[in-house]
Amino acid sequence: MTGGALLVAGTTSDAGKSVVTAGLCRWLARQGVRVAPFKAQNMALNSTVTADGAEIGRAQAMQAAAAGVEPEAAMNPVLLKPGGDRHSQLIVLGRPVAEVDALGYRPHKARLAGIVADCLADLRGRFDAVICEGAGSPAEINLRDTDIANMGLARAANLPVLVVGDIDRGGVFAAMFGTLALLDADDQALVSGWIINKFRGDVRLLEPGLRQLEKLTGRGVHGVLPWRSGLWLDVEDSLDLASYPTDGDPGDIPATAIPATTQDTGCDVLRVAVIRLPRLSNITDIDALRAEPRVAVRFATRPADLAGADLVILPGTRATVADLGWLRRRGLDAALRARAADAAPVLGICGGYQMLGRRIDDPVESGAGEVTGLGLLPVTTVFAPDKLLGRCAGTTSDGLDVTGYEIRHGRLTVDGGEPFAVDGVRVGSVAGTSWHGLLENDGFRRVFLTEVAARSGRSFTPARTCFADVRQRRLDALGDLVADHLDTAAVRRLLDGGPPAGLPFIPPGAP
Repeated sequence: MTGGALLVAGTTSDAGKSVVTAGLCRWLARQGVRVAPFKAQNMALNSTVTADGAEIGRAQAMQAAAAGVEPEAAMNPVLLKPGGDRHSQLIVLGRPVAEVDALGYRPHKARLAGIVADCLADLRGRFDAVICEGAGSPAEINLRDTDIANMGLARAANLPVLVVGDIDRGGVFAAMFGTLALLDADDQALVSGWIINKFRGDVRLLEPGLRQLEKLTGRGVHGVLPWRSGLWLDVEDSLDLASYPTDGDPGDIPATAIPATTQDTGCDVLRVAVIRLPRLSNITDIDALRAEPRVAVRFATRPADLAGADLVILPGTRATVADLGWLRRRGLDAALRARAADAAPVLGICGGYQMLGRRIDDPVESGAGEVTGLGLLPVTTVFAPDKLLGRCAGTTSDGLDVTGYEIRHGRLTVDGGEPFAVDGVRVGSVAGTSWHGLLENDGFRRVFLTEVAARSGRSFTPARTCFADVRQRRLDALGDLVADHLDTAAVRRLLDGGPPAGLPFIPPGAP
């Protein structure tokens, strides 16, 4: 196999494209295949930074981890980070280039198509196989003429396409047939098979439907993936948190409903409330907390949701000033001040850290100019046009070596307080940091949670959780899903030989 590639498309967003792509990468890597992930165009608020300082979608970085390779900008050449309902920051090859709305983005497409094609060709020249992930649905016929992520990419590179359908939503057979029937003949010729995802129950009950789908479309069903909860960290899109993996997370429920202790150890459970900002970004910062067996994480949108929380996290955001206004309209600003007055722990991360400061001057992201912050930390933030992107490493005042990464326009000036972590500041029970990924450092996370417990009067001993191992186990589980439930021989044939010849056209086709 040299430079083989295929596209994993989905009947809908959240059908499971990211999971299947990661699973295929993991399975191929186990077979000794040098494989890379690729997503031509991603719209997501969860991103990370590569070793050379490029910003890419967080999901692609984790797919690279599944493949056992270093993430790079070529794996996600176009990233759109929504800043509101109608505009996004356009990031090309890891660097922001413009703010665009839906119509304003279209003129960029011709140039971006060339960049996407070059990146895919480059990866195919350096790897044995490339597993491409589509975006949304390939049957978005209103966008087909400028598509660079789904059938436009597949046709340009002659990629076989596997279409994933989420059976848990219902209507999966109609979604699959309808997806195919809306494509024109040339696009249909590339759709090479089906994958059913999130199936609960006995697969034998599904068999008649699978056979009928194959007969109706002339394409094989290459596997039925069973439902598995808690498989996926690093979600792609925090705009739809209803699909956020629970993994035992109690979700948006009152703190009083969370058990006070774990029965096996008698150890208290730490209750963490994460404020669910409208444009929160890098919510993956809390994944390490959710992996802790004695930590219960829930989202909060009202002051009452903070009641009983041992720790409140104000996370990052793509729209700091706008989300600060939302916070105030909800009365959460007063709730945070009350926590600080009661010496109850609060942690701000990136944009959340900026909100906790005295003042924000933003002529860049919102154009709002000078805005008063919450005044809980001695910090002033000034937004600059250039975005700070980079991986970080340092040593805390406690002597702990930590790593993280930065993605921000804000430049912070600290005037007072005590050091927190490496870059941040603490005043009493309120702390802030600009570093994403800080809680993924096991030693730091244990010390921090122990401090939170002490302030809350909890009898709490952190588990010896290694978050890197948690990630690897989940990636291995994705590889196991592919190995155990997909027709891997058929996948190899598609990678080696491209789209099968003679696939039938299903009317009516695209209008």
